[in-house]
Amino acid sequence: MTEPTQIIWSDEPGGNVEHLGEHDVSPEEAESVLVRYFGDREPSRSSDNWLVMGHTPSGRFLVVVFDYIREESIVITITAFEPQEL
Repeated sequence: MTEPTQIIWSDEPGGNVEHLGEHDVSPEEAESVLVRYFGDREPSRSSDNWLVMGHTPSGRFLVVVFDYIREESIVITITAFEPQEL
């Protein structure tokens, strides 16, 4: 499998859309990186989550952190940011 079948977004307060907004990243940007680089995902070193890194169509380089429910091929995005924000 090279990409998830479903990516979950939450517009609720404290949800993943808000977390992305804190880093000036849109859901569309994060999703473009998730889909394009999903095959290169790797486990996060600091949590039980996964991450992918790559360029958006506009050229921004992002790290996208997510939870992956492998059995259902569902991704729940947690946050995304440009690496210099580390």
